[in-house]
Amino acid sequence: MIVERLSLTDFRNYARADLQLSSGPTVLVGSNGQGKTNLAEAVAYLATAGSHRVSSDAPLVRDGSDFAIVRATLAHGERRLNVDVQINRQGSNRAQVNGTGIRTGELGRYAHVVLFAPEDLQIVRGDPGARRRFADQLLVQRYPRLSATLADYDRVLKQRGALLKSARARRLDSDALPTLDVWDDKLVALGVEIIRAREALVRDLAGPIADAYASIAGADHAPDARWVLSVDGADPDDDERSVDVTESGDLFERFRAALREKRSAELERGVNLVGPHRDDLVLSLRGLPARGYASHGESWSLALALRIASAHLLRAESQLGDPIVILDDVFAELDAGRRVRLADIVGEFEQVIVTAAVEQDVPAELRVGTVRVEAGTLSGSGPVDREVS
Repeated sequence: MIVERLSLTDFRNYARADLQLSSGPTVLVGSNGQGKTNLAEAVAYLATAGSHRVSSDAPLVRDGSDFAIVRATLAHGERRLNVDVQINRQGSNRAQVNGTGIRTGELGRYAHVVLFAPEDLQIVRGDPGARRRFADQLLVQRYPRLSATLADYDRVLKQRGALLKSARARRLDSDALPTLDVWDDKLVALGVEIIRAREALVRDLAGPIADAYASIAGADHAPDARWVLSVDGADPDDDERSVDVTESGDLFERFRAALREKRSAELERGVNLVGPHRDDLVLSLRGLPARGYASHGESWSLALALRIASAHLLRAESQLGDPIVILDDVFAELDAGRRVRLADIVGEFEQVIVTAAVEQDVPAELRVGTVRVEAGTLSGSGPVDREVS
């Protein structure tokens, strides 16, 4: 799959922009703050319905506007899809595919995009939330129906949390909260589905991660990824938590038992303490947690390996062909050897979009087409023409 045309209206710093693209690599070149990453962000939004830089959609809408429009023509062989997304500063967003309305959570059915950016270093070095977001965004592209499951889980989590806060404020015990058991059942049913999907994802990524890391780093450091679950006693608030907590037995019963065990603490604190929202994906190299032990170069290689492995997994399973691969301001952070190896790896994908402040940072084999970006104005050279409005 490739993006043949991308049109933006009131998106970030673009009042209007129209960009034509072809298969193969394209480099978006420009100084920092000119709008390169905004273009990459818009392409990724077509698949994930979210930004890799901000948690809410309001910053995506140009100052002074109520909504932004992202339009794209996607091509897979002879098939063409016209995807339109309206991103509202307030309220729900809207999406259409070939003129038919869809839920934004269904965008992953029609477009697959894997984007690597400097922010991805937080997947390795940051808090558990970054790793959960990485897994869930990939899950939604792999199984779009899980978008609804994740949304339902968040809704139950908020409503259950509101009940716990109310009980804390009113100093109620669990006997005075019969509805809490109802929310527990909903939390368990949805949470188990998410946990199982996440664990299956990590199992399927194991081989691709190892291969990608060795290709990027030029060495085998035995990368590993595995979930530690709050239903089995893991606590992301405890820096000394054990990563060796494992349990067997029925996941539903383990979840319910953990809720019973944490009931008093949840009522005392007024927060949800058990569930996939508190799980962590532990990444390791050479048997040691990457967070805290991996060097800067090793952390970059592992973060890149996670994204490259994701792209290979989507390619193997998707009927849409290759995912679109985006490397946002990546090459400046890599040494010469890693630059060459990364270029070799991504060069095999059908379409690669690279952003860079310095064109020479990008290996020559990826500089097939170049678009220069300056203050929201696009100009370029390469195998296709570029148009700007």
